[in-house]
Amino acid sequence: MSGTAARYPSAQTPVTIGALTLPHRVLMGSMHLNRETGDAAALAAFYAERARGGAALIITGGAAVNRVGAGSAGYTLLDDPAHLATWRVVVDAVHEAGGRIALQLFHAGRYAFESSFSLTPVAPSAVHSRFSGAMPLALDEAGIAATIDDFAAGARTAIALGFDGVEVMASEGYLLNQFASPVTNLRDDAWGGDAVRRRAFPLAVTRAVRAAIGSAPLIVRISGADLVPGSSTPEEVDALAVALAGAGADALDVGIGWHEARVPTVQSMVPHGAFTDVSARIRRALARSGAPVPVIAANRINALAQAERVLADGAADLVSMARPFLADPHIVADSFAGRQERVNVCIGCNEACIDRSFGLEPISCTVNPRAGRELEFPLAPQRPRGHRARIAVVGAGPAGMEAARAAAFAGAQVTLFEAAPAIGGQFLLAGAVPGKEDFLQTAQSFERVLDRLDVDVRCGRAVTAADLAGFAHVIIATGVLPRRVDLPGADGPNVIDYAQAFAGLAQLGARIAVIGAGGIAVDLAHLLVEGRPPDGADGSQDRDRFLIENGLRTGILSPPARQVTIMRRSGPIGAGMGMSTRWAAVQAIRRRGVRTLTGVGYHGIEPGGVRIEIDGAAELIAADVVVIAAGQTPRAQLAAQLAERGIAHTLVGGARETAGLNAVAAFEQGLRAGDAAARASRVQTAEVT
Repeated sequence: MSGTAARYPSAQTPVTIGALTLPHRVLMGSMHLNRETGDAAALAAFYAERARGGAALIITGGAAVNRVGAGSAGYTLLDDPAHLATWRVVVDAVHEAGGRIALQLFHAGRYAFESSFSLTPVAPSAVHSRFSGAMPLALDEAGIAATIDDFAAGARTAIALGFDGVEVMASEGYLLNQFASPVTNLRDDAWGGDAVRRRAFPLAVTRAVRAAIGSAPLIVRISGADLVPGSSTPEEVDALAVALAGAGADALDVGIGWHEARVPTVQSMVPHGAFTDVSARIRRALARSGAPVPVIAANRINALAQAERVLADGAADLVSMARPFLADPHIVADSFAGRQERVNVCIGCNEACIDRSFGLEPISCTVNPRAGRELEFPLAPQRPRGHRARIAVVGAGPAGMEAARAAAFAGAQVTLFEAAPAIGGQFLLAGAVPGKEDFLQTAQSFERVLDRLDVDVRCGRAVTAADLAGFAHVIIATGVLPRRVDLPGADGPNVIDYAQAFAGLAQLGARIAVIGAGGIAVDLAHLLVEGRPPDGADGSQDRDRFLIENGLRTGILSPPARQVTIMRRSGPIGAGMGMSTRWAAVQAIRRRGVRTLTGVGYHGIEPGGVRIEIDGAAELIAADVVVIAAGQTPRAQLAAQLAERGIAHTLVGGARETAGLNAVAAFEQGLRAGDAAARASRVQTAEVT
């Protein structure tokens, strides 16, 4: 075995899906991008870079087999010739890059939005969808037959466009999954009434697609666990998997959970590989049946080391990563080459990807804002031949780290100043929260990238305007300060801000009151009740706790480490968090006993806690320590000093503004500011020389 293969022997073993042989076992999974109906060249560049980055097979975002089945107005319609030319460009680009690509055939069913095309969604039965707000029409016999034909026609179109195979979406609560579930299939005919008849529609679609594409690879994405009360049992899912293999599926891609489920599946709080027991169970069922088609595992696997463990343990035959290819398109190539320390990991925040996919905003990636903008920010910019412009970046949080990287990548000589002992900024706070440890890896990844780009990183030093004389441009990324509150007793000895709370966790008492209940307060509450994991923990305790908390395993949880109350004057708990994360994070802290109050009137802070009024009644929230987490203000004093000296500068991230600020905006502002400063300075240098 070669040295590179020895690093990940299971992952680097070739595998076949039907007639297609893949060089290894790590796929790029399906993601709707909201870019499929836009610029063809940009979409092609996005996929081609992931092909060059080592994906064994790319599975596209869902392509709707008809208009009523589209997930939104941003979906490709396979029955609309105007949409097909884009995919020809994409397929050619991926093949030219040495990759392989399969098209996902998609129908949303009751998850479609009526507002997209003024069409009432269709489903097996008229069961209201909390996700889309739709009351669908039940498909009649003619509608079922037409939909099966649409899947077959879409499959033929995919092969004619040059795709290497297709994947049928039968998971995540979409149409085929709806037919398989007793929650959404209330029929009593050939298409429903018991588990066998509920399987009829997914099987009919699979057979029709199989007939339409001949020997080309056919993958079916099956729901391994719906995580919806009253839905399909594990035994029913296993039986469906076996039947799908018999109907012509060459591989089964195991999805987890519906959009209506109240069990988190894709958020950062979900432990890595939390659901691989499900793919392992399906794989065993297939082996027992004598139809051992390859099984693909997915969900919260964001590193090749994790994929290797899944494969080596026999939980799957292949591993699908979707968002990790957003965070780092070269995750496979770099890992296989022994450069895994370079990999920028997916942090599971969902804010620039999954959350956007539910609307119409083009997706990208929080920690890699180049994702989807590959043509705008190419990998090989023109390098200056002579003098390199000197650019300073002050502050090394998300905006500053990315600004330094982008400026150096675009050819500038960059010095990055950070007053703290290490780079990372707010990500270092987030990385202390249980389930958010990957945020620390982002900072570590930037350390290595900046070193490779010869950025001069100077930590532990606050700079003044005088220190910045001589730089062609200064990017101010000095971040934020916790906002002070005007309350009686707010300057008392028992009052600290959230940054102090994160830093001094061990010194806090048993009862904590938090004034403010936005995202930082929710994260802090989670940390306060769980505590930091012990050094050397392997993550198994996190996985057990997650499964027990969500009713997926029996067991007893340790009591919360502290009694915590978070409160705010108005608005929802966790306001400002991403839509797919807020509900899960708030649910998690409430399950661990955190009291969450909104509609609070504050009377003042006392030695024994916070005196409030809620629902017309006065109450003392007893606390040993009161933490202020009521917003932030920009730390931007340096801008005025630079302006006085006539030093060109740009404000980014929290130093620029705090209203609506999140990590997505901070990283993107850093990318644009760093790239623009380097390019402008390069032009000025050329003019001078």
